Amino acid sequence: MSFPLHRPRRLRRTEKLRNLVRERDINTAGFIYPMFVCPGAKVRHGVDSMPGVYQQSPDAIVEECREVESLGISGVILFGLPESKDPRGMSSLASDGVVQRAIEGIKKANLKLLVITDVCLCEYTDHGHCGLVKNNEILNDETLQILSEQALSHARAGADIVAPSDMMDGRIKAIRNKLDEHDFANTPIMAYSAKFCSAFYGPFREAADSAPKMGDRRSYQMDSANAREALREVQLDLEEGADVVMVKPALAYLDVIRLVRDHFDVPVAAYNVSGEYSMVKAAAQKGWVEEKRIVLEILLGIQRAGAEIILTYHAKDAVRWLKS
Repeated sequence: MSFPLHRPRRLRRTEKLRNLVRERDINTAGFIYPMFVCPGAKVRHGVDSMPGVYQQSPDAIVEECREVESLGISGVILFGLPESKDPRGMSSLASDGVVQRAIEGIKKANLKLLVITDVCLCEYTDHGHCGLVKNNEILNDETLQILSEQALSHARAGADIVAPSDMMDGRIKAIRNKLDEHDFANTPIMAYSAKFCSAFYGPFREAADSAPKMGDRRSYQMDSANAREALREVQLDLEEGADVVMVKPALAYLDVIRLVRDHFDVPVAAYNVSGEYSMVKAAAQKGWVEEKRIVLEILLGIQRAGAEIILTYHAKDAVRWLKS
């Protein structure tokens, strides 16, 4: 008798055999492409730390959305860079704000894309925090009213989904109540439920001009060491009315994605964040990694962990590679 009796390599010998027993393929239906909206017209500024990513005016956003739609990507999520900032982030509520104008432009272009909007204050406040600040303390309850008004302004502009990323306690209930009161009961909420205080956000803060001017975000974003707490955050958001829950970042938190998937029978999203993207881009430019293979492996790993929805800056490239 030959040894060993069981030879798993038998089913790895050829591509046809590997395809036959492959447990899953990458599902592009859940890809969401992040975009950054800035003031002006015909504006397209590259983000130095994120090759291939741009700050764009609403008209330029619409043009790139045509490309996104043509690739078959399901939707985009919009982040705003306002014309002016103040301590309360009031420009985020303007009906003619950059995000609101981009939403309206995408809808007027009749593009078959889901338009998701980030609901937060960090891009709009002069201090760069996700909530109001008093005596160097981030105020929770006082922030909820502005967040809910911001979500309402996005819904009025035509957003398909609002996605609060601030991590204030109770914001899902406040937003759900505000939307329901104004006849937007059918607008879903994608909650950044388990958002960790992470070093992987660095390039995003350049792209969104959202770095805090004092202190950090440890008092409201989650401690990286805590997985059980993530389950509690998800449960609270679901009890308050969240329709989709998210884990952010993705790669260092694949275990958390799996925990959430195993404990809750709801759609799970994961954000493949800026630092994860930039590391791959930088290594690929140096010739240290094969970009296509490593990106597709990352996305497959996030889906295998349990995320049906992936917010990723790699979305356009990944779809092209998978189609080629």
